[in-house]
Amino acid sequence: MTVLDRYIVRTILGSVLLVMSVLVILGALLVFIDQQDDIGVGRYTTLGALWFTLLNLPQQVYELLPITALIGALLGLGTLARGSELVVVRATGISTLRLAWAASIAAFILIGVELLLGEVLAPPLQEAAKEQKAFSKFNNISFGGGSGAWVRDGNLILNVARQSGERQFGGMQVFELSPDHRLLAIGHAARATAGANRTWLLSEYSESRFTAGRVVARPPGQRQLQSNVTAGFLGLAVEDPGQLTSRSLLRLIHYLQANSLSAREYLFAFSSRLARTAAILFSVLLAIPFVLGPLRSAGTGTRMMLGGIVGIALFLLQRFIESGTVVFDLNPVVLAWLPTTLLATVTVLLLARAR
Repeated sequence: MTVLDRYIVRTILGSVLLVMSVLVILGALLVFIDQQDDIGVGRYTTLGALWFTLLNLPQQVYELLPITALIGALLGLGTLARGSELVVVRATGISTLRLAWAASIAAFILIGVELLLGEVLAPPLQEAAKEQKAFSKFNNISFGGGSGAWVRDGNLILNVARQSGERQFGGMQVFELSPDHRLLAIGHAARATAGANRTWLLSEYSESRFTAGRVVARPPGQRQLQSNVTAGFLGLAVEDPGQLTSRSLLRLIHYLQANSLSAREYLFAFSSRLARTAAILFSVLLAIPFVLGPLRSAGTGTRMMLGGIVGIALFLLQRFIESGTVVFDLNPVVLAWLPTTLLATVTVLLLARAR
């Protein structure tokens, strides 16, 4: 990198860090305030709420980084433009493309931070925060989502409502099918504990088995169930797709597709993660045509407002598309990339017209 590259990169990253600090402090304050109703329940104290807030900070940074990259780039490059530094740089023969290359270096550094947060730091820390809060508030805890998960394993279909421990689940339903897809039996267990050799111990298990002309009911008891579905996989299946890492999402997608089950929700979540990360590059580059044109002499407030408007618009578009993907049975991969594609198109067109 040249001295100019390092100067531009340092300016952009410094502005992004400043904007991120302000937004994260505000976000942390909102999370902490939201915990006030739970303080005093069980052993959940103010210190526990503060610890819960701190453990959620990496997830907040991960979610805010595409927006803060745009606002930070607008502020950093805008400061250089107002001080006529960019004018001097352009007067020496540095092209817009060369400025874009320098800004891209900062963008790739931010992408590396985003990947580190989203794939390594944020998910386990957020899970630890959830477990710490659950252990403090309740004795009978539930780590899974409220909607549960459906998983197919050969001729078995399992429905798990919640996870109550690392290897224990509650509310498991078992549907047994014949090779020609006829329903043979329906069972329900109050608890399911993962054992060795791919077995499950089902407690308080009751079953209705369908035979020729009649239904045979099995009284509540215990059953040992053979299944290739592991506790780790079910733990992923009951989680919110938006809180899983890319590796976990790929595992779920491959498993669901191999068993002829719908993986649309997980495909969208996986594609959205990739698209959001790629959007950081175009968010930073979008600042260049603005600071070279209409925002050259604009104030800090104007640039922050523009960055906020664009960022919020992309966020709302992403949420609208997410709902449409599920409700209207649309292509999840194409729609997940739509906001980033629009952002990239606008960025390239504006950069081509920048003087």
